[in-house]
Amino acid sequence: MSTYEILMVAGMMAVTFGVRYPVLALVSRVHLPEPVMAALKFIPPAVLTAIIVPAMVMPAGQIDISLTNAYLVAGIISAVIAWRTRNLLATIVLGMVIFLIWRWFF
Repeated sequence: MSTYEILMVAGMMAVTFGVRYPVLALVSRVHLPEPVMAALKFIPPAVLTAIIVPAMVMPAGQIDISLTNAYLVAGIISAVIAWRTRNLLATIVLGMVIFLIWRWFF
């Protein structure tokens, strides 16, 4: 790793820390209303959805909503498995198995 890359990573770390720490320090000292606290619980699923759905729907850079899209099929089936079983390990393992089988067939 070159010096330039190390400085770039250190700069990104400093910017990320500089943006997030003041907010976290302030929120830890201020009592937030209950509706805000309830709304904060939805941030992780919203961010995860924003990352995963485009990767499932556009695996090659263009929208592909068809049965040949293994990412989409495995993602939908994995969501159903997660919803019904509430078992993270089963969701991951079965989702990967479904993805690999679907990709092998198509």
